[in-house]
Amino acid sequence: MDRLGAMEVFVLAVETGSFSAVARRLGLGQPAVSKQIAQLEARLGGALLLRSTRGLTPTEAGEAYYLNAKRILVEVEEAEAQVGQCRTALTGRLRISAPVTFARLHLIPHLPAFMAAHPELELEILLDDDNLDLIAAGIDVALRLGPQPDSALVARHLAHCARVVVGTPACLAAAGRPQSPGDLQGQALVIYSPRPGLGHSWSFSRGDERVDIAARGRIMVSAAEGMRAAVLAGIGLGISSEWMFAPELASGEVVRLLPEWQLPRLDLWALLPAGRGPSAKASAWLAFVSGLPGLQAARTHSPAE
Repeated sequence: MDRLGAMEVFVLAVETGSFSAVARRLGLGQPAVSKQIAQLEARLGGALLLRSTRGLTPTEAGEAYYLNAKRILVEVEEAEAQVGQCRTALTGRLRISAPVTFARLHLIPHLPAFMAAHPELELEILLDDDNLDLIAAGIDVALRLGPQPDSALVARHLAHCARVVVGTPACLAAAGRPQSPGDLQGQALVIYSPRPGLGHSWSFSRGDERVDIAARGRIMVSAAEGMRAAVLAGIGLGISSEWMFAPELASGEVVRLLPEWQLPRLDLWALLPAGRGPSAKASAWLAFVSGLPGLQAARTHSPAE
């Protein structure tokens, strides 16, 4: 396997945390994946991954290599997409699905540049927080947040950001500022749950210290837009991705709490129908999404790394 192939194996190993998941994704045997990583480490002269019963974790050198390898693979994908665009005019319709709030804040405001670059391309964007059936709905590319179950779909990791605890200054003035994760159990929380009725727990970490809390709140909403509105109305504190409150965090309308504590990061994936490579239209869309400024900033500054 060439260097780019070895980079892809390593990047997938970091993102999935499992050699077996990489093997399934690439159609290889697990021993072949393990051998590729061992050869890569030998060539670079140092360990890139720490193996444990909990999965794979990049070393400090591995984290640095991952960031550079990911950037290189994205650039190669973009270059190939541009060649494809030269051969195939981007015309017709591109059908996309995306989460409602993420699209409203981070996709749609940047669409003018994409549409200007591809004037003959029509976009149909299905905004829905549910996991639509790509095949049944005729979707070319789906953007989804959070862990993705193994399926017949092709999943590509695009970006990630930190999860944070947020609240308005007025809410904090009335209820007090939590000093530790345990204090959240005595606070009014706004719980976002696409499937109401399920329990929610959060695992906070600070160095070697870990605190698990069960989230309970007076209000639970099934849509991210409702969760945003409730937090901004001062009803309670929220636990969400930085993406969900990016404008308000920048303006100071909401405040990030417990900044020294980390929560599991949130990943953004692109899902495509299996059995064929992405079309030139889908490749152009993936290159566009990968270069969005809000996503680039989240990659760089996420404390979950």
